[in-house]
Amino acid sequence: MKKVIHRSNERGYFDHGWLKTNHSFSFASYYNPAKMHFGVLRVMNDDIIQAGAGFGTHPHENMEIISIPIYGSLAHKDSAGNEEKISGSEVQVMSAGTGIFHSEYNGSDTEDANFLQLWIFPDKKGHKPRYDQRSFDTTMRKNNFQLVVAPKDFNKEALWINQNAYVSLIDLDNSKEINYELYDKNNGVYVFIIEGTLGIGVEILNRRDAIGISNSGSIKIEAKDDAEILLIEVPMN
Repeated sequence: MKKVIHRSNERGYFDHGWLKTNHSFSFASYYNPAKMHFGVLRVMNDDIIQAGAGFGTHPHENMEIISIPIYGSLAHKDSAGNEEKISGSEVQVMSAGTGIFHSEYNGSDTEDANFLQLWIFPDKKGHKPRYDQRSFDTTMRKNNFQLVVAPKDFNKEALWINQNAYVSLIDLDNSKEINYELYDKNNGVYVFIIEGTLGIGVEILNRRDAIGISNSGSIKIEAKDDAEILLIEVPMN
């Protein structure tokens, strides 16, 4: 087993006024050569957007982009004609493919919004751009791994992306132990603690800490208190 630990207070942090952002990996003006990516997981950003503010129209290409709201809402608009809003139990995916322009704004004029944004390298360049979003029954993640993103045609209940990657959410009760079995034993998994405290092996991980584990087909997780967890399983090359 190989592991890498990213503590919450060691992330890149910037306060732009309208945006407070934490970067688990090198991004924009934050550069750390030891934190470039975890396998094909290139970006793991934790953003708080001020009410009425957001990211203006900008381009992306050849990247699978996943947005997960923690609280508040996110308004999306892109050059393919999609204009949607996500909040609460919803998850959004955008395959930038050969190129797409989009904007992401706080969907509220009065309340801040917090969301996680993941960028995953696709399995190849040149896919057709696409957008999708879906609402998930959060009761199904109570002490259970709820798969929200997967490869195409793997699971009809999950959103799909152009990569052998699997994104799951779980709400784990205090003292509960559970094993995460990798869908592909050659993958690694990046575990991000949204809320709470976990034990994984000898490591204790707190709110917004993360651990990346590879060369292991399963991972034992123990909740030290009630915890909300994001697991991102990705190819390592």
